[in-house]
Amino acid sequence: MQKPQLKQRIVIWRHGQTDWNIENRFQGHSDIPLNDVGLYQARRSAEVLAGFHPTKIVSSDLVRAVSTGQALADLVNLSVLTDRDLRETNGGKWEGKTGEENRAQDFERFTRWIDGNDEPAGEIGERRSDVATRALKAIDRALDGHEGTLVVVTHGGTARCLLGSILQLPIEHWAVVGGLSNAAWSVIERGIKPLDRNNWILVEHNAGSLPQPVLGEESGGDAKAR
Repeated sequence: MQKPQLKQRIVIWRHGQTDWNIENRFQGHSDIPLNDVGLYQARRSAEVLAGFHPTKIVSSDLVRAVSTGQALADLVNLSVLTDRDLRETNGGKWEGKTGEENRAQDFERFTRWIDGNDEPAGEIGERRSDVATRALKAIDRALDGHEGTLVVVTHGGTARCLLGSILQLPIEHWAVVGGLSNAAWSVIERGIKPLDRNNWILVEHNAGSLPQPVLGEESGGDAKAR
């Protein structure tokens, strides 16, 4: 019997809700905790993600991400490793302000950034390309010598930068990757053969459940039925 090909899987998981999310404030590097709804979301999502049998959990070092990751760690008997390179975009002068305030005070720069322009957030913050570069380094460190399911607990903006970069989309097209809801996740997979190592596939996006088989792929029906 042919031995099944092993895979690497990454679950990119956004933290649960915070009060600043409700208020539409730019959180960035500000260390804002989960609110009661966010704590509930983290626990509920963790119960589902435990079905992946994760083998490692790595999180942004900001408390909203660590608390989210800990909900899963408690269920699967793992530790939450932290890496500051998984933080949200440094929002510069926009941090702590609402979208309405930033439009009023810095309209042209803010709207260009919202549209996907790769310029520093809040004039003195980070570019999306910078966020992708540092977050990918964190992913590479976490994957080094690792097989199985890696859960990465991060932030909405960082998640989009990671997905756009890993899926090799031009930066001007990263905006086509929709955002993650609080405590929702995306799943990417690849084989471990040398030729597969750069061929990540997006399996699920903005999900709240585990992936189901893709029946009828390429109009050929279920592969098991052929």
